[in-house]
Amino acid sequence: MNPYLEQTILNADPIDLVRVMYQRAISWVREARVHLKHDRIAKRSAAIMRAYAVLAELLAALRPELAPELSRRLQSLYLYMQQRLLDANMQQADQPLEDVLELLMTLEGAWSGVAAEMASNKEMPEATDVSRWRQAGHGSAAQQRNAAQGNDNTARHAISA
Repeated sequence: MNPYLEQTILNADPIDLVRVMYQRAISWVREARVHLKHDRIAKRSAAIMRAYAVLAELLAALRPELAPELSRRLQSLYLYMQQRLLDANMQQADQPLEDVLELLMTLEGAWSGVAAEMASNKEMPEATDVSRWRQAGHGSAAQQRNAAQGNDNTARHAISA
């Protein structure tokens, strides 16, 4: 592992750690797209599986006892993205990778916004404060509900709204 990345992870608070995980997943998906374009099957598959593993870690880190609705929605999105990664690998197609990349970039941007807000306020928000999550760019409750149901087009639009 890159020594700088390792040090960043070891010194990160939970908010920063999630942001770093989103950034790593984004990096792996971008790498997979490059390998797909150049017909490097083994490298593409490895990059996809690394992004899949990051999503598995994000799934494991969810705390439904603190924020059940938010955890349920994120779980649905993470599972959807994992399925799209598997689709991309099996079909050797770019569109599922593009879909996942858009979702991850939106989540990372929203998470960075939450982290910046917390840093400026110097306070820990309530774990169940879903309104901050929505303010961070995750759309309306109806859009989130549709995204959680796994509808491909709705999920893509709900997260980018």
